Amino acid sequence: MKKYFEPYLQVFKSRRIAIVSLMGFASGLPLALSGGTLQAWMTVEGIDLKTIGIFALVGLPYTLKFLWSPFLDRFVPPFFGRRRGWILITQMLLILGITLLSFTSPSDAIMTVGFLAIFIAFTSASQDIVIDAYRTDVLHEKERGVGAAVFVTGYRIATLVSGALALIMSDSIGWRNTYLFMAVIMFAGVLTTLFAKEPDGKVLPPSSIKEAVWGPLKDYFTRESAIALLLLIILYKLGDAFAGTLTTPFLIRGLGFTPAEVGTINKGLGFLSLIIGATIGGTLMINLGLYRALLFFGILQAVSNLSFMLLAWLGKSYSMLIFTIAFENFSGGMGTAAFVSLIMGMCNHRFTATQYALLSSLAALGRIFIAPSSGFLVESVGWPGFFFITFLFSIPGLLLLLRLRFSILNIEKIKVS
Repeated sequence: MKKYFEPYLQVFKSRRIAIVSLMGFASGLPLALSGGTLQAWMTVEGIDLKTIGIFALVGLPYTLKFLWSPFLDRFVPPFFGRRRGWILITQMLLILGITLLSFTSPSDAIMTVGFLAIFIAFTSASQDIVIDAYRTDVLHEKERGVGAAVFVTGYRIATLVSGALALIMSDSIGWRNTYLFMAVIMFAGVLTTLFAKEPDGKVLPPSSIKEAVWGPLKDYFTRESAIALLLLIILYKLGDAFAGTLTTPFLIRGLGFTPAEVGTINKGLGFLSLIIGATIGGTLMINLGLYRALLFFGILQAVSNLSFMLLAWLGKSYSMLIFTIAFENFSGGMGTAAFVSLIMGMCNHRFTATQYALLSSLAALGRIFIAPSSGFLVESVGWPGFFFITFLFSIPGLLLLLRLRFSILNIEKIKVS
């Protein structure tokens, strides 16, 4: 029995896996501090809703980060190497930005708060670029699934710390001390970076900005099935994302669950199920391989949408709600582990920052365009019909995956460098 589990247990002993999990925490911590937590602070201080709504634009750097990712591929800081050097710079800037924000007040200096929020979001997005590149460069092929899982776990825990925990702390110690506390926690990311090892230094960075911009595109589009793989990136989690656009309104308005019940079951149980699913999925990938994991986990993702359809038919059922939320997040976590592994496998180590940023932005493209139609669709066909249609949206990605079997198998076998 021990011999059977040895391949699975061995990967968790890797120093690289531990570093990636801690970097996931560092990557997730700043997100809410310029987003939901900041909006709560502004609400408490009586800022009008129009201004709070405008602050949603602060999140733009996360969407547009591919625009400056070539710069981070091209230039190498004079210390700690191309990846760790930039990670350390962005983390120190984040600590500075969060600390400065703690000494402001939305009611007294809203423009200053806005500038610092944008600065934090830009620096956080830049940290994400380089951490994604670091994770892709440093993990071995067999570690990618587990690496994706522990990264997601660290990231989600960090969003709870800077989100829910920060809101609780603000009631007792105030907003200034809460943000100062978050700045101190960011030092955990700095320590992680200092103890991490730089990926293979033999990989040469682009020789110019021109190569850093055009090299990733030229490198990618000379590969077999390049366009079809991009389409797979858009379609693979489309049905899963489409169903998730209206989950909370469905549970509250469609079925009559209270916000407290939704918060406890959908957010609490969903969070736990997602982490368990990502961890189990990433671990199973050690023997399943990338292609079979994408196929099996993708089928589970699609079927989980049908559980929402069944819940819509049954009505307000607590047992069915628990099953549906657990199943949907568990299968979604498994699919995420495989999907992130696919993106990592598609990156050339010379251009990881740019290629990963572009591919991950492309993955969100379908969700961005399809989400606005969800409300109209529910009004036209009802909740059961809506979730059945989201299931149908999962099928094209699975069919394309079948067609791309040999291309995916090649990604498993070939280390792009």
